[in-house]
Amino acid sequence: MKLEESQALDAFGALSQETRLRMVRVLVQAGLDGLSAGAVGDAVGASSSGASFHLSHLERAGLIQSRRESRSIVYSANYDGLSALIQFLMRDCCSGHPEICAPAAAVAADCCAPAAKENACAC
Repeated sequence: MKLEESQALDAFGALSQETRLRMVRVLVQAGLDGLSAGAVGDAVGASSSGASFHLSHLERAGLIQSRRESRSIVYSANYDGLSALIQFLMRDCCSGHPEICAPAAAVAADCCAPAAKENACAC
């Protein structure tokens, strides 16, 4: 998945708000199982209506996804969308100096290592 600049701007705009950024981080940590809207709201201190508003914004930006489970809506990180955003930033990285990108690559390697938290960071 390759992001266009307008899609990247939408995603960065969504992440530029504190509650939404915290929600994405909570959902990344939750892994593929995800969390209910209420659990996400509780984790970041948002009211039900506030959580719903922010989660909808993040979903429209392609950073999270939702699914219905019985009477609940469960949200999870959209790892493809998040990866595409990171790739957008790093596409022209380093200018022949790989050490510049080494810290970012190390974080991704740690996250995606087999010993990493099961069910998280589906690289």
